[in-house]
Amino acid sequence: MTAMFAAFAYAAMFVIHIKVGFLTFDVKDAIIAICAMIFGPIAGCAVALLVAFVEMITVSSTGFWGFLMNFISSAVFAATSSTVYRYMPRVKKHLNGAIIGLFCSVLLTTGVMMILNLLITPIYTGQPVAGIAAMIPTLLLPFNLIKSIMNAALVLVLYKPISMALKKARIIESTGESYKFGKTSVLLAIVGGLIIIGCAAVFILAMGGKFSLI
Repeated sequence: MTAMFAAFAYAAMFVIHIKVGFLTFDVKDAIIAICAMIFGPIAGCAVALLVAFVEMITVSSTGFWGFLMNFISSAVFAATSSTVYRYMPRVKKHLNGAIIGLFCSVLLTTGVMMILNLLITPIYTGQPVAGIAAMIPTLLLPFNLIKSIMNAALVLVLYKPISMALKKARIIESTGESYKFGKTSVLLAIVGGLIIIGCAAVFILAMGGKFSLI
């Protein structure tokens, strides 16, 4: 299952992506986070590592440093949401736990990426730290924040249908989750869909991004 999610996440990079300057949004982080919420944060980090490595040796032009940033970004996002959802008292495996976990993932991943942008991006781009710092308020911060929000919305939309499909196929066992598929989750999926559309619009219309499908 870990290998399946890794393959799915890697393939998803080629299906839907939005290019904003030298930065690229794709949906792999959402898929990795769903894996982590189903199988645990260690599984999520393993998938993040595998996908980042395969990306490095196949399509990436940023080498080891790009691999490192991709892995940390995906692992932090997936492990944070999964840890809160699966282990936080009173809200574990509950819709509230999923929302809280994803909210924490958005904040933590955005903060970590700002630090990595200052420490690592100058190495593989050849730009001075001051030049990278100047891009934080206009490009790096809004991009990473919107990217994390969009991935969180994708998780809210896709998690329950994927987990239910795996349970019906008897690939995974029922774990007694109180996060059930019902009217609330349908409403949440609608809200998540609107958030996804809004984030994509900001990427394309406000930040000059280019959308590519396959």
